[in-house]
Amino acid sequence: MSPRPAPPDVDRAAAARAAIAARRARAAIKHDIATRTRTALDAAQRGWDAPDSAEAGLRVTELLSSVPTLGPTRTAKVMTKLGISDKKRVGGLGVRQRHKLADFLIARQGREPSKLVVLAGPTAVGKGSVSAHIREHHPEVQLSVSATTRKPRPGEIDGVHYYFVSDAEFDRMIEDGELLEWAVVHNSYRYGTPRPPIDEALAAGKRVLLEIDLQGARSVRRVMPEARLIFLLPPSWEELVRRLTGRGTENVEEQQRRLATARTELAAQDEFDAKVVNREVGQAAAEVVELMDAPIGAPTSR
Repeated sequence: MSPRPAPPDVDRAAAARAAIAARRARAAIKHDIATRTRTALDAAQRGWDAPDSAEAGLRVTELLSSVPTLGPTRTAKVMTKLGISDKKRVGGLGVRQRHKLADFLIARQGREPSKLVVLAGPTAVGKGSVSAHIREHHPEVQLSVSATTRKPRPGEIDGVHYYFVSDAEFDRMIEDGELLEWAVVHNSYRYGTPRPPIDEALAAGKRVLLEIDLQGARSVRRVMPEARLIFLLPPSWEELVRRLTGRGTENVEEQQRRLATARTELAAQDEFDAKVVNREVGQAAAEVVELMDAPIGAPTSR
């Protein structure tokens, strides 16, 4: 067998430059963690969400030893306790190891699982179906009922699926500060989340699920940053179109407007803490409920 030819000089030079860039990127991450510009938990989550990122290429020992007050000796003890090899990189951890590492970092930050979860996603992705399944099979989860100025669709019940209110009543709720968030959706109707029932449920220690649109999710994050945001995805764009056109609740013009909005909404999915693909309603609902119990910052993308 003839020897393998050496790579061209240009390839070696490019590889060397890439290696230098990667080392610098990892060094910057460690510096940010050491100076408390970002947390180790944030870096780990980034590594799990983006396998090609510099965070994913960081060795777990490098990640932990960058944490203020965690030197090499304590890092070695933590690695042994977590059962993680000192050769492992953040992106190469298995699911159980990721949860163990996330739990450790969360404990250091003093953060707990959020009792408030927001479920959002593009039109026709099945948010209502997933929420209805949770309502039926998980009575321990309290679903927030949104208020809307649109008319009920066939089968929808006032006070169960939505509070169907007039524009005047919606104006009053805004003026009296009764809405946690509200927005105009699809350039037509207004939707909002009544706050008093949510505050009461959270005060009682209950888990609360909000099924709202993208604008509403962003508003909740500003008002209640401790909330966990979950983005519900369709299996494919073609399936989303099929679901929207197949349900027959909008005319062609309205369908096109909603599809245009859906493209914009899908582009915002990385703003969320977790993603669940709605291939089958029961499975998607189970994953959402499971995520409600996951510690903040644990690996959550599905």
